[in-house]
Amino acid sequence: MSAVILQFALGYAQIAVILALCLACWRVLKGPRAQDRVLGVDAMYVNAMLLFLTVGMVNGNIFFFEASMVIAILGFVTTACAAKFLMRGEVIE
Repeated sequence: MSAVILQFALGYAQIAVILALCLACWRVLKGPRAQDRVLGVDAMYVNAMLLFLTVGMVNGNIFFFEASMVIAILGFVTTACAAKFLMRGEVIE
């Protein structure tokens, strides 16, 4: 019984994360300012990481967990660099 509930919950979570990923992509494409686009890209990284985690849980493959960690690290660095660029106009001083 609990395995059925877990499969249903993971399927629902994947659908919700894909919807959130599409909405974040919309924000990147239609954002009125550069700051909105940076936040959209950050949300896309987080949603991609969550999608990889749910796919890894469904398949039972540890590769997806490692890939989600790489996505999280790259997303953090990219967001920090983009924020610094938007504030100061340069990344490396």
